[in-house]
Amino acid sequence: MQNLIVVTNVLGALGTNCYTVVNTNTREAVIIDPAANADFLIGMISNQNYKLVKILLTHGHFDHVEGVKGLKEKYPDVPVVIGKNDEDILRTPAANLSLMFGDEPISIKADVLVSDNEELSLLGTTVKCIEVPGHTKGGMCYYFEENKMIFDGDTLFCGSIGRSDFPTGDGEALLKGISDRIFSLPDETVVYPGHNMRTTVGREKQENMFF
Repeated sequence: MQNLIVVTNVLGALGTNCYTVVNTNTREAVIIDPAANADFLIGMISNQNYKLVKILLTHGHFDHVEGVKGLKEKYPDVPVVIGKNDEDILRTPAANLSLMFGDEPISIKADVLVSDNEELSLLGTTVKCIEVPGHTKGGMCYYFEENKMIFDGDTLFCGSIGRSDFPTGDGEALLKGISDRIFSLPDETVVYPGHNMRTTVGREKQENMFF
């Protein structure tokens, strides 16, 4: 098992959790959902001597991607990754809600599109892509199996679940996807959600009021 640490920064107007996962031996890092304040993230990477290798997006909503533009300007060769079924949401301001809630329209072209069950080799370990539609049609969770942690965006929260009333949302699909895909993981798996505090699969199976 690789020695990985998770740095959490709460960024943006909606208090989105931006995660930086770092291999402490190699200093390689991935950023998951750069919500805002790219300059802050760039400064952290520089100050800590991290080597950014990927930007992973759980879905295309504006409050999870506002920092992408600045990061790509600084690190143009670092790929932006998103689930293939959310590609058009990321590119379309009306669908990614930036027209409604954001400071300016957002349209981002991802570099890499991933599919359900695809595996990525990152930070010396394997990251499994688990698609759970419902909050958006192509919401993607990133499961670090060796380290027993999953980054699930706005899919499952501590004691709650993501909204399904935005464009392409589907409440029934969200509940089924959480039950079938996330709750099938080991109980000790740590869930890193897009907002609020982290939790575990076991805790949510026992205490989440939606199940």
